[in-house]
Amino acid sequence: MNDISGDANEGPASNLLAQKAVLEQRWQRLLDQVTPFVQYRWIGFAVLMLLFITRILYAQGWYIVTYALGIYLLNLFLAFLTPKFDPSIDLDTQETEMEEGPSLPTKADEEFKPFIRRLPEFKFWYSATKATAISLFCSFFSIFDIPVFWPILLIYFCILFAITMRRQIKHMIKYRYIPFDLGKKNYHGASNIASSSRSK
Repeated sequence: MNDISGDANEGPASNLLAQKAVLEQRWQRLLDQVTPFVQYRWIGFAVLMLLFITRILYAQGWYIVTYALGIYLLNLFLAFLTPKFDPSIDLDTQETEMEEGPSLPTKADEEFKPFIRRLPEFKFWYSATKATAISLFCSFFSIFDIPVFWPILLIYFCILFAITMRRQIKHMIKYRYIPFDLGKKNYHGASNIASSSRSK
């Protein structure tokens, strides 16, 4: 008798778990399909951000939500610009270096190692889009509209942005890395060899 009631209780729970797993698989499949379309993904994010800004300007409120979103996006952007393996931290042994993966070169004669981001581009886009959508959703509920003097928040955010970006740029200059792909480099030596082989 107890076993039958236990099975009846487990039925709806297992159904919910199965439906959740199916929904997660569909969502992951959709994300996988969207991944190659970098430009369209960022255009979608820009449209969503524009909707949020329009909503805030029209409603004249939810400045705390806007500030929280700005701080979160700033943190994401800094993680996107930062290398996964910080060159300022010296590794103790060659073994730990091999286990943790490649790092940026700190000396001129050191071997080139590729730039690996702390936050990959897709995760940056996904987190930023999700945070903007949540912020837009929150802007329709008065409980999140906490009265604040918004110019102070704006000034504080601008100061914080300037300080963090200055520190990041100094870090980039000191360790000589560029977090953006500027295209394939052309080597004059290779082109000379190719042209000489053609002339022969």
